[in-house]
Amino acid sequence: LFDKTGTLTQGEAHLADASGHSPQYLALAAAMAAHSAHPYSMALVTAAARLRVPQITGQFVEYPGCGVEVSSPEHVYRLGRRAWASGAETPEQSKGKTVLAVDGDVVATFTFEDRARAGARAAVEDLQRGGFDVEIVSGDRIEAVEACAGMLGIPRFAAAIRPEEKTARIAALTATGRKVLMVGDGLNDAPALTTAHASMAPATAADIGRNAADFVFLRESLQAVPLTIAVARHANRLIRQNFVLAVGYNLIAIPIAVQGHVTPLIAALAMSFSSMTVVANALRLRGGARGKPATAIRDAA
Repeated sequence: LFDKTGTLTQGEAHLADASGHSPQYLALAAAMAAHSAHPYSMALVTAAARLRVPQITGQFVEYPGCGVEVSSPEHVYRLGRRAWASGAETPEQSKGKTVLAVDGDVVATFTFEDRARAGARAAVEDLQRGGFDVEIVSGDRIEAVEACAGMLGIPRFAAAIRPEEKTARIAALTATGRKVLMVGDGLNDAPALTTAHASMAPATAADIGRNAADFVFLRESLQAVPLTIAVARHANRLIRQNFVLAVGYNLIAIPIAVQGHVTPLIAALAMSFSSMTVVANALRLRGGARGKPATAIRDAA
């Protein structure tokens, strides 16, 4: 399962129609967005860089999967999902749009664009060729997630879902006997990263996301995901081989030693030879899974 924004995509979103927004509301949205690390929030801050951002007095609270809220003595401001920001009871009316609402009234709607992360399509293809089912679980709007899924060749996706819905999806897959690898980067991915059988996050992920993940990959390319799986499977195979070598060595050496045919010198040489054999076999990991990830996944399996 992949998150979309910041995982399958670069996470460097930008406001699609910055010039079409009221400077007043854009600056107000940027003032609220400055209190969040979400890629869309950073895009709003960048878009309003030349505007005079107002000072809002009040307590800022970020709700994962929903948005940012601040209550001042005069108004309640919300920046995030339309259904949440406006207090609507029917989330399907929101279409996943990011909006600015004042006392429940939507005053601005924002649309963002993002680019695919380097190696994203190749990584998805490698995983699919390696026998994995790939899905997107994202809190982004349906239009953006659908476009990303089409671009990367991912047939199944879920959009505009909350953090608890991601964990519910993982639980449902686990109940059918699946083992889920979750790849995500944001604050709202932390519960899913913790719930999954295994989890990965890019180095650019939020602190809580990196702490929740089992693996953190430093490279920009998403091909780190199939490569990690290939290396892990190959390492597992080498570990099992080393166990067989160790057991075989003891089955041969111990009876000979019990019969008194092993001198201290021979025992020292035999022990050194055993250790060198195990280490040499382990060193095969350096080149065994660094070819094409899809091929390495199949070979390691």
